[in-house]
Amino acid sequence: MTLEERIERALAEVRPYLESDGGGIELVRVDVPRVYVRLLGACHGCSVNQTTLKLGVENSVRSHAPEIEEVVALDHEA
Repeated sequence: MTLEERIERALAEVRPYLESDGGGIELVRVDVPRVYVRLLGACHGCSVNQTTLKLGVENSVRSHAPEIEEVVALDHEA
């Protein structure tokens, strides 16, 4: 399984939680040791999105891809 596939699997695990709050997440690019994502829907601009990103998304990604050290959320324009 490729690194990108492992990261997509990690995002698939957290996606239902984000969707239950009207949000979502998409993988933008992988640049080891970082993964760049875009938060969608209600998650974009949400005041707790950095907490969600660090606790939920980053932990899930690290469990599937230990070589990733950080998950970075990009603005819609980036």
